[in-house]
Amino acid sequence: MKTYIALLRGINVSGQKKIKMVDLKQTLENSGLQNVKTYIQSGNIVFDSETTETDILQDTIYDAILNDFTFEVPVLVKTSDQMEQILAANPFADEVETNRLYFVLLKKPPSQSLVDEFSQLNFVNEDFKVTNACVYLCCKKGYGNAKLNNNLVERKIKVQATTRNLKTMQKLVEMTKEA
Repeated sequence: MKTYIALLRGINVSGQKKIKMVDLKQTLENSGLQNVKTYIQSGNIVFDSETTETDILQDTIYDAILNDFTFEVPVLVKTSDQMEQILAANPFADEVETNRLYFVLLKKPPSQSLVDEFSQLNFVNEDFKVTNACVYLCCKKGYGNAKLNNNLVERKIKVQATTRNLKTMQKLVEMTKEA
C-alpha cells in the first residue's frame, strides 16, 4: 500500500463545481481508495492505494467524480515522495515571506522548447523557475495580483496544471506521514 496526494483543479471556486469534502471522501472510498483524508475545501486529498500507476489513479478519481457529481475535474496525483522532492527543490525557499510562494504542479513534463520560450518572459514583482514537475512562483505582491498564474502557465507550456501555496503543500506532505 502506497500513500498518494491528489489535487483537483477548479472545484469550489466562485460557486463552480461544488463538492462537499465528506461527499468526495465517500465517492473516492467507493472507488477503491483507502484512508481518504481531505484538506480544506479546494480539492486536496491524501489516500492510500495498492495501485502503483498514478495515471490509473488519476483516471479512477476523474471517473468517480464525473459519475457521482456529473462534471469534469482535472486531477493530478503525486506520490508523497514526489511532493517532498518538489518542496525540497524550491529555488525560492530562502524567501522571507513564505506566503508569497506558490507551486504550479504539472501533470506531465513540458517540452523543452516551450520551457525555453516561457523562461524568456518577465513579470514585474514575480519570479519563477520551470522544472519538469513544477513551475515555482514567488509572487511578491501576492498570487491574487499576479500576472503569472495557473491559466497562463497552462497556455504557454501546454500542460495541465494546478496551483497550491507553500502552506498547503507542507500540510499535504505532513498528512502523508500521519498514522
